[in-house]
Amino acid sequence: MSSQPVQGLPLLPGSSFRDSTKTTFHRSQTLGYRNGFAFKRLPTVGIGGTRLYVNQLSQAELDELSNKRPTLTYGQPKQAPPSDFIPAHVAFDKKVLKFDGYFQEDVPMSTEEHFRIRQVGIYYYLEDDSMSVMEPIVENSGIPQGKFIKRQRLPKNDHGDHYHWKDLNRGINITIYGRTFRIVDCDAFTETFLQSQGIELNPPERMIFDPYTELRKMPLRKYITPSDFDQLKQFLTFDKKVLRFYAMWDDTENMFGENRCFIIHYYLADDTVEVREVHERNDGRDPFPVLIRRQRLPKKFVENKGTFPSCVLEISDQEVLEWFTAKDFAVGKSTTLLGRSFFIYDCDEFTRQFYQDKFGITNLQPIDIKKPPSEEIKQIIPPYNGYGFLEDSLQNCFSLIPQPPRKNIIKMLENDHKVLRYAVILESPHLEDGKRRFVLSYCLATDMISIYEPPVRNSGIIGGKYLGKTRVPKPGSSTENPVYYGPSDFTIGALVEVFGHRFIIVDADEYVLSYMESNLDSFPAAVVESMRNHFAPRQAAKEALKKKTLHEPDTQEMDSLIEQIQEHMRRHNYLPDSTMHAAFLEQDKNGSGLLNKVEFFALCDHFKVPVDDPIFEKVNTYQPVFSWGRPDKIFQLSESFSVLIAMKRYKKQ
Repeated sequence: MSSQPVQGLPLLPGSSFRDSTKTTFHRSQTLGYRNGFAFKRLPTVGIGGTRLYVNQLSQAELDELSNKRPTLTYGQPKQAPPSDFIPAHVAFDKKVLKFDGYFQEDVPMSTEEHFRIRQVGIYYYLEDDSMSVMEPIVENSGIPQGKFIKRQRLPKNDHGDHYHWKDLNRGINITIYGRTFRIVDCDAFTETFLQSQGIELNPPERMIFDPYTELRKMPLRKYITPSDFDQLKQFLTFDKKVLRFYAMWDDTENMFGENRCFIIHYYLADDTVEVREVHERNDGRDPFPVLIRRQRLPKKFVENKGTFPSCVLEISDQEVLEWFTAKDFAVGKSTTLLGRSFFIYDCDEFTRQFYQDKFGITNLQPIDIKKPPSEEIKQIIPPYNGYGFLEDSLQNCFSLIPQPPRKNIIKMLENDHKVLRYAVILESPHLEDGKRRFVLSYCLATDMISIYEPPVRNSGIIGGKYLGKTRVPKPGSSTENPVYYGPSDFTIGALVEVFGHRFIIVDADEYVLSYMESNLDSFPAAVVESMRNHFAPRQAAKEALKKKTLHEPDTQEMDSLIEQIQEHMRRHNYLPDSTMHAAFLEQDKNGSGLLNKVEFFALCDHFKVPVDDPIFEKVNTYQPVFSWGRPDKIFQLSESFSVLIAMKRYKKQ
C-alpha cells in the first residue's frame, strides 16, 4: 500500500492511508566529514527510507564527470588530480555582507506621530548563509534597540527556502518574519563581492529619517523675559556664586569661653546665610561643622511688648522689617547673627572682586587677629641631689613618667670589653695612705670609671672595690652642664679628683699605649708622647733581655740531659730524698713558681746535690724571661724540678 495519500481527498482524519509495514520514519543524515572538515550533502532517501527521485547527480557521478576527459588518439589521458576541498566556513571566514535599510512602524497611540522610521543594518554571513539585523542605538529614543534579529538562517517563503546572497540587492524590499525591510545601500566590500559574482546592483537610494526625531533636533524657542529684576533672574544670574567671609566669635566673657573661628557663606542666588565652624586638631569639640544652617537671617524686627515670650515663639516673616544682604558684611566690621557677634577679619578673592565691581569697595585687606605669644616661662631644673646618675635624675624633670636616657648603641658595640687600666696612688696627708695602691679602670663603652684596691696582707686595710662604675665629673663643672673625665685626661703624673678624693696616676697597662697609638685623632699629642716616654725604658729592657735569653730546648735535648744526670747519679752512688719536692714547694712561699739563685743552691747543698759539677751548669742555660723588674729571680721552680724528676726516675730504676 502506498504511503502517499490518495489524490483529491481532503486532509481530514480517515482520508489518508499509510503503509503499516513501515516502521522507520527518521530523516536521513545530511552532514558528514571529509579531510577533517564538516560538509553538507544532499539526502538520497526520504522519511521512511523511500528513495528520492530528483533531477540531481550523486557524488559518485559528479566525481566521474569531473575526472572524465576527451579520448585522445594515442591512448587514454592521465587522470587529473582532484581539486582540494575547502569548506565554506574556511573560505568565507569573517566575510560579511552589510546592507543599510529601514522599516516603517505604525504608532497608533500618539497624537504627535503616526508612523516611525527605524534604521537597521542587515548582515549576511557568507560562511554559513546566516543573517542578522541590528538597529543602531539612538540616544533618548525610549525604544530598546541593538540586536533586532539574532544571527540565523532567515526563511524566504513558506516552502522552506532561505534567503541567499543572490536574493539581496539595493532598492528592493525583503520580508522577514512579517516585517518589510527596504534595502537602500551597502558597503564597498558587499558591492565588490556581488559584482564579482555577476549580479547587477541597483543604484543606491537616499536613507529616510524619522520625522519625529528630526523635529526634536530643532532648536528650542527663545523667550524674551522682562528686564526688571526678579527672583528667577537673581537665581539664574548668581547661581553657585557664594561670598565667603572668615570671622571670629569672641566668647571669652562667659565662663569657659574662648575665641572660635567660623566661615560665613552668603549665597547670592537667594540671599541666604550659612555659618560653619572651623575645627582644629584636638580641639575637644564634637564634629558638627554647621553652627547656623542655610537660611535668611533677619536684621531688624517689629518691636514687641515685654510680655512677648521671645524664647519660645519663633519670628515669622511678617515680623521682620529688614533682612541681611551682601552690603551688611564687610572686612573689619562686627556683625550680630542670631545674638552672636562675629568679627569678620578676611574674605576670599571672589568676594573682594564682587565688592569692587558691585559696591566699589577696594580696601578689603585682611586683619591680623593672632595674639602675641605669651612670655615663655623658663623651666628651672632643681639642683642635683646626688642620688643615681645625673641623666637619670634629669628625666624626672622632663616628664611625669621618666624615660631612660638614650644610649649610644654604636659606641657600646664598637668598644665592648675595652677597658683602660691605670695604677694610681692616693694623695692624702695621712702617712698610712701613702702605701696604698689602686687600679683605676676606664670603660670605653660607657665612659664609666671604677677603682679597685688590691688587698695586702697585714696592712690593716680591707681591700676590694673602692668605687663602683660611675661617670666622674671634672672639678669645677656645673650640674646643668657637667664635663666628665675622658681617656685624654689620663696621663702619667696626672691628678684625678674623684668625688673629693685625689689620685695620682703612676703607671698604666700596655694596652693603654696600643689603644692610643691606634686612635691618635682622639688624644692630644702631649698625652701620647708622655705615655710613650713612660714605656720606653721598659720596652728597651725587654728587648735587651730577649737578646740574652736562649731558646728553650726541644724534647730530645731535654731527654738527653736527663739521661746524663741519671748516669752521673749512678756513678756517685746518690740516693735521693723523697722530701725534696715538698722542700722546694715550701721554699716558694709566694706561690710564684720562682726561686732566686741563693735559695736554689742552698736547697741543693742541703740535699747534697753536686751542683758544682759541669753537667749541672747546663740547667743555668734554660732561664725563662721575666717581667716587672725582678732580675734576681732567674731560676724557675718548674725547671728546677727537672733535677728532681731525673732523680725520681733513677730511684725507680
